[in-house]
Amino acid sequence: MTAHSAALPHPAPADLVGADRVAARMYTDPEIFEQEITRIFESTWIWVAHESELPKPGSFKSTYVGRQPVIVTRNRKGQLNTLLNRCRHRGASICEQKTGVANGFTCPYHAWSYSLDGQLRGIPYPDGYEGVVEKGDLSLKKLRTESYGGMVFATFNDDIEPLTDFLGDAKLWIDRFMKQGGGYPIKVLGTHRFTFHGNWKIQLENTTDGYHFPIVHRSWMASVDAETADMMSFMTDPEAVTHDLGNGHSVMQMVPEHSDLDADDGSEPLQARFDDLIAELKTTGLDDAAIRKLVRAMHGTGFNLNLFPNVSMSAAFFRVLRPVAVGETTIEHVAIGPDGPAEIVNPVNRARLRVHEHFQGPFGFGTPDDAEGWDRVQRGAQADPDMPILVNRGLAREKPGPEGWPTSHVTDETGMRAAYQQWKQMMSDD
Repeated sequence: MTAHSAALPHPAPADLVGADRVAARMYTDPEIFEQEITRIFESTWIWVAHESELPKPGSFKSTYVGRQPVIVTRNRKGQLNTLLNRCRHRGASICEQKTGVANGFTCPYHAWSYSLDGQLRGIPYPDGYEGVVEKGDLSLKKLRTESYGGMVFATFNDDIEPLTDFLGDAKLWIDRFMKQGGGYPIKVLGTHRFTFHGNWKIQLENTTDGYHFPIVHRSWMASVDAETADMMSFMTDPEAVTHDLGNGHSVMQMVPEHSDLDADDGSEPLQARFDDLIAELKTTGLDDAAIRKLVRAMHGTGFNLNLFPNVSMSAAFFRVLRPVAVGETTIEHVAIGPDGPAEIVNPVNRARLRVHEHFQGPFGFGTPDDAEGWDRVQRGAQADPDMPILVNRGLAREKPGPEGWPTSHVTDETGMRAAYQQWKQMMSDD
């Protein structure tokens, strides 16, 4: 390489995305990563919580929007707030607990105290601040916060479109996802976190990548009962498709007959692996129809919904990504289940957690295999980072479906193309 060619400017970030390929430098360039934090994660709607994590006034959850620490709270009136986790005095974090219930927050450094909606309530030894500080001017920074279907999002961008507009056609799939409570509301059962040594977009791609499933997850397929393995054998099913829902969102239907759990003609037998659970539920007085509804949803909704840029509603759990550095991403797997009478939902949720652990858990068959793949993509991308990453599978057979959504087979890369076109738009200079 000559000195002249080495000094040539890199193309603009948006120019790294084509219709059917992206440059691997998007995974490895620290400057691009910093622009992503500003132009994407600090400019659009970011998922921060499920409402069940904030069940009553005083409930809070600490998390991140991009790399900025925030606290999501429910105040005395039941309103949701997202507050920057930074004291207005000297910048210390005011909350280090993941979740809890509080009357407010007090900075551990100089004991400035704040209400659940961020108002500055008290300053110790206030005489030194007479004529200097007006408490009303020093509330915690508040992010715009809205929710849909129990999913709570926040943004630094006060001028952004309403959340319902941003979600667009994805709302239909959120509504369907929440039906897996079997007639009861959904609640978060628990969360586990891990970090992989790769760029956040590698994981973003994975959620609607049906092509990898029988290859990467052979060990999981070999470990489950024949009924489950057959249900997840979608590679040659012409009805298994992926839709581009707009705004970077996409949905991959692996098990189309479970896309809408209310659409059940009763002909599908319940899996024998849940016979003990069915017997236990019968002792509660539930009728057969109610039991069937709960048990049929044990594996979730049969689709993965990707909400750009940081959360997916994947079959029976939430997967949340948080960008830490250009080659480091934190993932949260959030187990969910129905919220109702203990004698009914406790056995159901125990069984759901066992299913969750078998694939998503840290000792499961699925997540470690996925993470190994993500790590290897990051390592490989270091070799000639301007060599393209192909996202062209199924491009020739992608066409509008009945709803107008660009649609192709479940093994195709329609979801990736959707995400990268949104990325291109948000990373453009204009």
